[in-house]
This record gives sequence, structure tokens and C-alpha cells, in this order.
Amino acid sequence: MTRDSEYFRQRAAEARAASCAKGRGEEAAVAGELALAYAALARRRAAADADADVPAIPLPAI
Repeated sequence: MTRDSEYFRQRAAEARAASCAKGRGEEAAVAGELALAYAALARRRAAADADADVPAIPLPAI
């Protein structure tokens, strides 16, 4: 199952919202770490998608 960068951005936003909840203590801390991880996955996926459009061997323009 492949996930796109928008999926990871959405999950990061949800985790950030959960980390801001008051009175949750350790759960909020874990949600904050999860938000960072999802944000990193979103950036990595976006970079991979951008690189997919560039050919491995540049071809000269004709």
C-alpha cells in the first residue's frame, strides 16, 4: 500500500492537534513525536515524487 505526501501531511496535522490537547501528558508527547515523524515522511515522499519526473540520464534537447 503506497501513501502519497498529502496523506502524510494530513496525518501530521492530526497528530499535531492531538499533541496540543491539555491534560494528556505522555499521550501529548507521543503525539508530538508522531507528528514530527509524519511530517518527515511527507517531505521525503514529496521529494521522491519530484525526483520521479526527472530522467536518470538527462537527454539532450533535439
